Amino acid sequence: MSKNITVCFSASGVTKRAAQLIADTLNTELIEITPKTAYTKEDLNWRDKNSRSTLEMSDKSSRPEITNEKVDLSGVDTVFLGFPVWWYIAPTIVNTFLEANDLSGKRIVLFATSGGSDFGKTVQFLKNSVASDTVISEGRVFSGRFEDNDVVEFARQYI
Repeated sequence: MSKNITVCFSASGVTKRAAQLIADTLNTELIEITPKTAYTKEDLNWRDKNSRSTLEMSDKSSRPEITNEKVDLSGVDTVFLGFPVWWYIAPTIVNTFLEANDLSGKRIVLFATSGGSDFGKTVQFLKNSVASDTVISEGRVFSGRFEDNDVVEFARQYI
């Protein structure tokens, strides 16, 4: 039997809610990618060209610091990885997590929350942060006002 884990980055709590539903449905541990410096509402203002999130996403090499850099993924086969979509990709803090951990030979199933974007070039961008034998697949993007049942149905595909 394969072992799964759910990992998420959530700046405002929406993605964490989806991640918790997935973790509960699949009976996995939930690990939250925690920024060393929490994001404020001002940091997340995508209309402000000088906001923290805008500056991070403008520099694709940006790797915001996280508090829980190393996670024991030994024995894990599939990582359900969730995040809000920022500028048609995952926030660069997700790359920080991926680059700090060994995901060789693992499968990553993405899920995301968004106000209207799809995954865009997320897989392409994240592939640069994992080993070549790591398989990343698009799972599903949920709107910010998702129904719990939609997330549970998505997760049940993997039982």
